[in-house]
Amino acid sequence: MTDAWDEPTGIAARGTVIVAAGRGETADAYGRFGRRIAADGYRVRVLPDVSADVEASIAAAGKLLVDDSLPGPKVVVGSDTGALFARKLAERQAPGLDAIILAGLPVAAARPPITLPGWDDELEARTACPTHRGVLGNGAVQPGALFSAPIPTELIGNAGYRGTLPTLALHGDSDPVSPLDTARDSYPVAPVVIVGGRHDVLNDITHRSVAATIILFLERLRLGADLPEIVRAPA
Repeated sequence: MTDAWDEPTGIAARGTVIVAAGRGETADAYGRFGRRIAADGYRVRVLPDVSADVEASIAAAGKLLVDDSLPGPKVVVGSDTGALFARKLAERQAPGLDAIILAGLPVAAARPPITLPGWDDELEARTACPTHRGVLGNGAVQPGALFSAPIPTELIGNAGYRGTLPTLALHGDSDPVSPLDTARDSYPVAPVVIVGGRHDVLNDITHRSVAATIILFLERLRLGADLPEIVRAPA
């Protein structure tokens, strides 16, 4: 399993992105995402299913955030319960954390359905991308975890976080696991809406556009915590 991707040889690293994976996800679920972000000069490190052991994952993230061999700015990006985890780190004001990126934030009040959906239904809920479905079907995720694994209470407890740390939020408007209208108010900032996006918005059919949105955020962060403009739409 690969959980680290570095900037191309000869390119100065522009920062570090720590990926907090969601329920049932291994580092392999973020291979394509890691390679793409690294290609733009950012070092990427992945923490698998951070909800399996929240405190151990917080300790692992903490070590990466204060690791002097990893360049800043340092950003934690989380999907599903990984988004709750990133928000928790921001709430705790984790040393070394410069910004967070939240994707597919789950609705904390949601409970597993009485009848669990099958694997095909889970794939349908996660992503419309056939390539990513193949990755998930090849062992990159624990089948059923998205619907059967509970959200840890220590991650639910920070739903009111409205901190000042630079934040990018991303949510699909076709997410059946965490519907946008329900999840919107749980984000500390208004989310960028991914048209047609499902729950695994970082790895969905529009993954290129999502990655580009993230890179623009990272490049603005490098200019300052107030995120100065780089690209301006016409009035």
